[in-house]
Amino acid sequence: MDARDSIRPLGPVVIDIENITKNYLMGEETVYALRGVSLQIRRNEYIAIMGPSGSGKSTLMNMIGCLDTPTSGRYDFNARNVAEMDDDELAAIRNREIGFVFQTFNLLPRSNSLRNVELPLIYAGMDPQTREERATQALIDVGLGDRLHHKPNELSGGQRQRVAIARALVNKPSIILADEPTGNLDSKTGEEIMALLEDLYHRGNTIILVTHERDIAGHARRTVRLRDGVIESDERGFAPHLESVVAS
Repeated sequence: MDARDSIRPLGPVVIDIENITKNYLMGEETVYALRGVSLQIRRNEYIAIMGPSGSGKSTLMNMIGCLDTPTSGRYDFNARNVAEMDDDELAAIRNREIGFVFQTFNLLPRSNSLRNVELPLIYAGMDPQTREERATQALIDVGLGDRLHHKPNELSGGQRQRVAIARALVNKPSIILADEPTGNLDSKTGEEIMALLEDLYHRGNTIILVTHERDIAGHARRTVRLRDGVIESDERGFAPHLESVVAS
């Protein structure tokens, strides 16, 4: 049986989005990025949010990650209304509750792997010895124990993404929010990164994957498709091409 054939039992609702909209003013034109989206995500889910460019998936990701606020509607995170949180509470969610992984890695070019991974711990006020120990272990966990002192330009694209994943994990968040995590990688390296996310799912993390690629979305247990700012479909199960692999 393929590891992807098993589905973890779901926990309580951690993300509860109800009828949110997001409008942007571009010059004299209003862009309606989200048009009344409602979505619940439970702890221990592995969900892909996919859609073409302009579908609203990046805007929805920013909402989920507390990086932006909706024009209207309600977002509850762990049963608390995000709109009622102050800046410190929102920062705590972004730094401790959600680990972010981006397509462009977002690493500091002059800092080595260890220092890049330590960054969230510095923001959290952790003492130097403890944060070095935590960052070292996070890099070991993603297979980079021998690359602690390498700078980003000394690493391959896949290794840089592993550093970014280690940084996302170092505060031990329950949710990993990955935005096009394989977008700058070749297909083989991309599969290695997806295998790492699969492992994190089996360790108990909630995985939210934002992608426009069907084969990448096929790793998830649930796929939400956006088009023109609305949810077009919400389906559980693997993409057909992955189901055939699992069945073989």
